[in-house]
Amino acid sequence: MNDSSWGAPPQAGYWGPSDQGPVQGAGPAGPAYDAHYAQQTRPMPIVPDVPEHGGDQDDDQGTARLSGPLFRDEPFHDQPVRDEPYRDPSPSAQPYAAVPQNPEPMPDAPQPAQSQPSQKKSAGRDLGAAIGVGVGLGVVIIASLFVVKAVFVGVIAVAVVVGLWELTSRLQERKGIKAPLVPLAIGGAAMVVAGYARGAEGAWVAMALTALAVLVWRMTEPPEGYLKDVTAGLFAAFYVPFLATFVAMMLAADDGAWRVLVFLILTVVSDTGAYAVGWRFGKKKLAPRISPGKTREGLVGAVAFAMAAGALCVQFLIDDGTWWQGLLLGLVVAISATLGDLGESMIKRDLGIKDMGTLLPGHGGIMDRLDSLLPTAPVVWLLLVIFVGSG
Repeated sequence: MNDSSWGAPPQAGYWGPSDQGPVQGAGPAGPAYDAHYAQQTRPMPIVPDVPEHGGDQDDDQGTARLSGPLFRDEPFHDQPVRDEPYRDPSPSAQPYAAVPQNPEPMPDAPQPAQSQPSQKKSAGRDLGAAIGVGVGLGVVIIASLFVVKAVFVGVIAVAVVVGLWELTSRLQERKGIKAPLVPLAIGGAAMVVAGYARGAEGAWVAMALTALAVLVWRMTEPPEGYLKDVTAGLFAAFYVPFLATFVAMMLAADDGAWRVLVFLILTVVSDTGAYAVGWRFGKKKLAPRISPGKTREGLVGAVAFAMAAGALCVQFLIDDGTWWQGLLLGLVVAISATLGDLGESMIKRDLGIKDMGTLLPGHGGIMDRLDSLLPTAPVVWLLLVIFVGSG
């Protein structure tokens, strides 16, 4: 109990007015002394023992804890405080502070466990919309891939142009970087067509001409920010259309449709394996600063799923391919797809956005679906050329 709430403390050894004079060691005695302290002190009232929680409900704590104004660091609400005259309470007034209706629980009292509703693990996105959009894209890709190859080249070019638009739009909105979209879009579409028609040599020439067009196009605007704008433009030209050109180069082979199909299957299976295993068993973060949702268990799932799918696909869909080549291909695809996903996550984190766009419900934008495909395309193209030739 804090004595300061009861006014100035009496001198040591003093217990009220006395005609005997002060006790040895106390302050001066006498009528003036007694009159002075008679106004400041009075006998403590007798307070009944009232358990804070009432009754015997706290028997598990041994004995009920006393409560009331004597055990608080605050004065009576109806008692005088220092420098105020004493006033007798009315007969109807309560002589003691009222016990609160909802007293604060004792520190050592065990709190009843509150039942929490079971929380189910959320997938984090609209799976219905994602599956529907994925099936629709798959139908378009398969139909164009096995009917007329040129139509699939057009599908790649459209995806590249939309991806460039999403990327340059986000750069301008979030960073104020104005990468020239017109030369990028024209040069990107030309790059895909050149890769399909002329192979790697045509792709490199188209890439060089696109870079030159970006440099010249930006000269029509004020020089402020020129360096960052053209740098972003060159990055966009390499990141989206140039890497996508390797898909067109795969398609140019005699069994090109099957090579592209294997490439798509392995990338999608890798992403699905990582998502399913990571969502169910993921605990250890893979790269928490870049993508907190990715786990090491998810990477293991991606590798296992991709290697199994690779062994089957290369054995049965690729001419002169063997299962062990598919195992190696699946392993490399899982790694490259994961790195590509982390790479775009790094870009989006720097830009402060969750998705590159909203064109595909449940997926985000086109770039959110190309993130794993783009860096995987040159890897699959190169390994298939090494394993079974250019076709």
